[in-house]
Amino acid sequence: MDRIIHEKQDMTYLSWAKIRNSSGTAGSFLKSYSVLSGKKIYYKLSNFDRIKGVTGHECVNEIIADRLLDILGIPHLNYQLIHADVAIDGAVHEVYLCASEDFKQRGESKIALDTYWEIEGENGESLLDFCIRNGWEEYICQMLVVDFLILNRDRHGANIEVLRSSRKKTIRLAPLFDHGLSLLFNCADDNAAAAYDVMADKQVNNCIGSRSTLDNLSLIPKDKLPKLNPLKESDREVLLYGLDGIISPVLQDKMWEMIWKRWCAYEDFCHSR
Repeated sequence: MDRIIHEKQDMTYLSWAKIRNSSGTAGSFLKSYSVLSGKKIYYKLSNFDRIKGVTGHECVNEIIADRLLDILGIPHLNYQLIHADVAIDGAVHEVYLCASEDFKQRGESKIALDTYWEIEGENGESLLDFCIRNGWEEYICQMLVVDFLILNRDRHGANIEVLRSSRKKTIRLAPLFDHGLSLLFNCADDNAAAAYDVMADKQVNNCIGSRSTLDNLSLIPKDKLPKLNPLKESDREVLLYGLDGIISPVLQDKMWEMIWKRWCAYEDFCHSR
């Protein structure tokens, strides 16, 4: 599918539910869904404020993260960025929204990883050890690398889902998803973006490890470092393709600076092990 649809679509038929922004700000993230050709499609908007409308660029972050994981060869949920008119509280807003297909298979139920751990974990077993016991160590190691590269600030337990099928007697983790609160999501303008320290070790809301994505890299055993396709400087064009007119050149440059410098730091980390 086309990852970016630039031609404006009329999506005022969607109904939006308000999900409180977990960062504690005054905004909300609005979510919706529809069923197309028998497939359930989920939609989400960037941060919504009753006064300013839809602001931020979390949906663009999803596309950049999507492309980055493609390059690195990490399985993940694919997103589509759609230019659209949407209706919220009776007012029409022109936005770029995200769309993704339902990753649950027929007959599967979902539960947040931390909730599942509370139910099924052994006494004294950490969430990380629980994941290793269940055969999910490679997934977790890949996730820790990704979250460092894009400075994902919101990998709480509900952003890692366990999918279970009682009929097939299977259990698996959902593909990596929800990378909106990453990169420079909290930079409201070009001045803030230009001044941003892309290597700053900001505190994060992660359910596995500490509140530092840098420190969390040390949770990966030397012999379990993910085998990733290397990121190259020429990948800048791939990551940012089609984003002119959606986010500013300053923001594009700074996002690439963050990803590239953090990738170089990750390579140094691997070589030092």
